Amino acid sequence: MSLRRALALAACGLAGGSVLLSAVVVGKQPARGGEGEPHQPGSAVPATSASASTSAAPPGLLLLPPATGWIEKPAGSGGYWDSNWDRREPLALINHKKKNEETGERELTSRLDHYKAKATRHIFLIRHSQYNVDGQADKDRTLTPLGREQAELTGQRLASLGVKFDQIIHSSMTRATETTEIISKHLPGVKKISTDMLREGAPIEPDPPVSHWKPEAVYYEDGARIEAAFRNFIHRADTKQEEDSHEIYVCHANVIRYIVCRALQFPPEGWLRLSLNNGSITHLVIRPNGRVALRALGDTGFMPPDKITRT
Repeated sequence: MSLRRALALAACGLAGGSVLLSAVVVGKQPARGGEGEPHQPGSAVPATSASASTSAAPPGLLLLPPATGWIEKPAGSGGYWDSNWDRREPLALINHKKKNEETGERELTSRLDHYKAKATRHIFLIRHSQYNVDGQADKDRTLTPLGREQAELTGQRLASLGVKFDQIIHSSMTRATETTEIISKHLPGVKKISTDMLREGAPIEPDPPVSHWKPEAVYYEDGARIEAAFRNFIHRADTKQEEDSHEIYVCHANVIRYIVCRALQFPPEGWLRLSLNNGSITHLVIRPNGRVALRALGDTGFMPPDKITRT
């Protein structure tokens, strides 16, 4: 079975029940036994066997079966939503075997509140500005004069939103670092953090495929890193977070497109169907209950038409 087919089956919950895909390239997960149970439309889908999918999945692909009650299927809907997509659903954080020492009863309800998120996270994904594509090494791929203008416009736009940004996390690549430095001038006092996890790469083989061929090893290495970045940065708020947060991530088109697909639980191999301008703003909202909304995708409406590029 092709990788694309395995992904499609996993995402749709076919091949033996409700199996959702986490497209991280690691060792193959062993198959589990058991048979799937039928379910009624509009009800939660029970946990089922992942053996049919994992046995057919290509080597290096990890399929994560959800726990009971974490898959929701709204009445009249053909799609599924994995409430535990970030592994922070309260039920997933509780030791269900633990009992009250005095009564011997499980205090599930009272303990659930302790593990529920309270705040909303606003994630602003910024694509770097136009850069010198002829540079041989990363250090030579600096922003062009137009790229620096774009970064100024993006910084002005973010400052005009009137929100208190908590931090700016950016790719360690030169074009993202330079974009961050210009943006941060408009947001004084906001701390900056550099990370290699957000560097550009090929997250997963796109569907439909691109005309230029890439060896599987490229997706295997880049995909694992970019998936790790998604898991590390994109999730509901920590239970200790009391107030809503606003965070900026300055990185690259491939990374942002993959993150959007994963966050919305769209097929991740569709990332190349999206297009992002230089200096654009993508706004994701993650609610305390784990629901995700896309407020803006690749917004450059704040730039004059002659300043917009997609290099």
